[in-house]
Amino acid sequence: MPLQYITDNTGAHTAVVIPINEWEKLTRKYDDLKTLEAAPTKPKVKLSDLEGKLSHETAEAMLNYVAESRNGWEERLKKQF
Repeated sequence: MPLQYITDNTGAHTAVVIPINEWEKLTRKYDDLKTLEAAPTKPKVKLSDLEGKLSHETAEAMLNYVAESRNGWEERLKKQF
């Protein structure tokens, strides 16, 4: 069975992709895997829907997190080149 691995920027495996025919064989063999397909997904929320619903502290923390993540990403990109 040919597998494809998805890795993060450090090379650690974060996910695996298997061919659909192999997935179908596995779900026939192991019934509990079918529950993964039927698991409910959370509805997507637009950021504009959150307007006025977040505390100032939460919004500030989110903005700081995004800024730190962006800076970290830019630093990693600089190291690659």
